[in-house]
Amino acid sequence: MCGIIGILGDHQAAPIMVDALKRLEYRGYDSAGIATVNDGRLDRRRAVGKLVNLADLLVHDPLAGMAGIGHTRWATHGAPSEANAHPHRAGRVAVVHNGIIENFRALRAELDGPWESETDTETVVRLCERFLDGGMTPQDAAFATIDRLRGAYALCFLFEGEGDLLVAARAGSPLAVGHGRSEMYVGSDAIALGPLTDRLTYLEEGDRAVVTRAGARIFDAAGQPVEREMRRIAVDAQRIEKAGHRHFMAKEIHEQPQTLSDVIAAYVADGRIAPPAPYDFAATDRIQMVACGTAQIACSVAKYWFEALAGLPVEVDIASEYRYREGPIGADTTALFVSQSGETADTLAALRYARGRARAILSVVNVAESSIARESDVALPIHAGVEVGVASTKAFVNQLAVLLALAIHAGVQRGRIDPAREAELVAGLRGLPAMLSQTLAIEARCADLAGRLAEATDILFLGRGTMFPMAHEGALKLKEISYIHAEAYASGELKHGPIALVDRMLPVVVFAPMDALFDKTVSNMQEVMAREGQVLLVTDAEGAERASDGVWDVLILPTVDPVFAPILYAVPAQLLAYHTAVHKGTDVDQPRNLAKSVTVE
Repeated sequence: MCGIIGILGDHQAAPIMVDALKRLEYRGYDSAGIATVNDGRLDRRRAVGKLVNLADLLVHDPLAGMAGIGHTRWATHGAPSEANAHPHRAGRVAVVHNGIIENFRALRAELDGPWESETDTETVVRLCERFLDGGMTPQDAAFATIDRLRGAYALCFLFEGEGDLLVAARAGSPLAVGHGRSEMYVGSDAIALGPLTDRLTYLEEGDRAVVTRAGARIFDAAGQPVEREMRRIAVDAQRIEKAGHRHFMAKEIHEQPQTLSDVIAAYVADGRIAPPAPYDFAATDRIQMVACGTAQIACSVAKYWFEALAGLPVEVDIASEYRYREGPIGADTTALFVSQSGETADTLAALRYARGRARAILSVVNVAESSIARESDVALPIHAGVEVGVASTKAFVNQLAVLLALAIHAGVQRGRIDPAREAELVAGLRGLPAMLSQTLAIEARCADLAGRLAEATDILFLGRGTMFPMAHEGALKLKEISYIHAEAYASGELKHGPIALVDRMLPVVVFAPMDALFDKTVSNMQEVMAREGQVLLVTDAEGAERASDGVWDVLILPTVDPVFAPILYAVPAQLLAYHTAVHKGTDVDQPRNLAKSVTVE
């Protein structure tokens, strides 16, 4: 989502803030701006579009000052425009904001116009300015403003005449305070602060922080002083560089053998599955999995694994629906939440709904310090490292690896997997990074096929068993970055409606490894070809030998135990989408209308 940076420093803040915001570009944004206090005077600069536009503006119209706030905005209320860009200002106060103020219309009704923007955030600065006019101190005015807000927000206030003060607050959207030497920082992301400091204090839900160069005083939602742990956070700068690749997404696709190896090493010890945070699956009767987007697809794959390997019934829900349907959670149900960022607003809200109802809260996350990790009974890291591309690749594959390791572990605990089968599965896991490397060899073929796919207006993905959710992953990736309409169906559902779409103009991508469902998938594929559908078969060598007659083309992957197939078949889903998007010339890393971390509902 949007990015926040705040600085109280010993150097000119503007160039430092622009650099910090560049490190947050991966989150997605459509405008940017900064504000500073210089000799007591508050001023700001804002620009629509990429950060280079703001940087150019600052060349021609510099902004001095050693105290400042900055922001990259992803539009929610109001279109991308300079008037709607942050920071917002009213009189003596400026603010940057991530999230949504749900009661902004009610606040607007009681505040004086005219209004300069269409945003919910402008109500925050107008309200704070009114409290200042009433004689409150900046800190008290900010706190009084925060008390009136309803919704999800991360906020950072800057005041005219106050060159040594930032007031920050969070509710449902992440925010951290960074500690330097005679300098202090506020940021929405450790990546933004990484080159400035490695000492961070993460604000808890409802916290407010009063930040000066001498340090930070933190208060809870009730206004009481609290102590929050300061942590040392190592951000690997190499992981936020393209390392010679054209796009971050390409780099992250090619990092997958290494990141997969990292996560398997963390979950396997002495030839057995040994999760870094233990949990007894033998004591649970059911698993409720909740996630959004690609993470929800990982859960849909894991449902097959847990039910087949561990005999555990699994329900999978989309987080944005789950919390509102008020689904019953029994005391013997384990609730498992998956989120790359660990800050996904709907997933976090669903977790809070499940707390106190479920037997335990488990989470599978990439950020150990995230809200979801901190609020879980057991947090299980995926060790994917920083993922910059909006379309998830290595994080998705590592989510699958962790969920598979947990399913194997649950099968052993519940007596469904004997030692010989466990050894076989562990050996298969350990061999996956090498097989993933072999799978990446299909890239040139994917690039060749992309030209044909880029001409399509619609594309259909089909699969059975674990390949059904992988078909969803293929369709989602293609939609996200190429903007081509794509749909996924279980192959057996083809004749129940989707076959009406099939004609000679429709590419149909079929995921069909050689498994127990292969012949049934081929039958469905034949139905497509009988209606002149253009089938791209994604299979292994034996599958290609048995079923490639009449297809448009074939992608051949290494032969693998069907249990592990989803991890390998993620690669063609990624590469087909990537090269189709490159062929069309879309913004691969920052596709339109999308953000990396969705911290609003």
